[in-house]
Amino acid sequence: MPVRKIPKNHLVVTGGFSSQKSDRMIGFEGLLEKDYMLLLDFDPAVSDYEEQPIRIPVPKVPQGYVVDLKVNYHSQSTELVEVKPQHYLDKHAQKYAPKFEAAHSYCAERGWRFVIQTEHDIRTPRLSNLKFLRRYRTVQPEEHQREALLRCMTQSGGHSTSDELLDQLGRNKREDWLPVLWSMLLRGDLIADLDTLLPPNVPLRLPGRTS
Repeated sequence: MPVRKIPKNHLVVTGGFSSQKSDRMIGFEGLLEKDYMLLLDFDPAVSDYEEQPIRIPVPKVPQGYVVDLKVNYHSQSTELVEVKPQHYLDKHAQKYAPKFEAAHSYCAERGWRFVIQTEHDIRTPRLSNLKFLRRYRTVQPEEHQREALLRCMTQSGGHSTSDELLDQLGRNKREDWLPVLWSMLLRGDLIADLDTLLPPNVPLRLPGRTS
């Protein structure tokens, strides 16, 4: 559970993020932190994460240092993460230097990693793609729809494009099948390069097939 309660702040947006990897709302402090949580939520390597998790002692800092997030991975590795805009870190570099040094030492003692994430790491094509696909997270493809779409992929050798699939499934039913396709991509039934902005005609492959 958090060791620090995120206060209401008129300078940054605060709130709760509905994570599929937690049974509670996870508090965020700033939209950049919320964006990072979206990346974590759809990273299959991530087991779970929590906000404001640990207070690290820092010499001459009475309140110590509370990192933004603790991220646990299925590989049993753990990261403590600080999420801040780059300009803010540059402006307050002297303030954060002893805190970051203490965090690195704290993690090293436990076999963890301390990571700093800025907008350059977070606001990437992957984030834009996930924001688009997340609109379809409530779409529940029926089993016959899933089977039909995967059958088309298999008949195409495990590789196809979104336009080719939709044509195979019926050109006059594109609007019916499009949400199913995006939902299956979001769920991992289909694979695309999410690190590049998705083009109008998305190259797709089945899991386990090389690109």
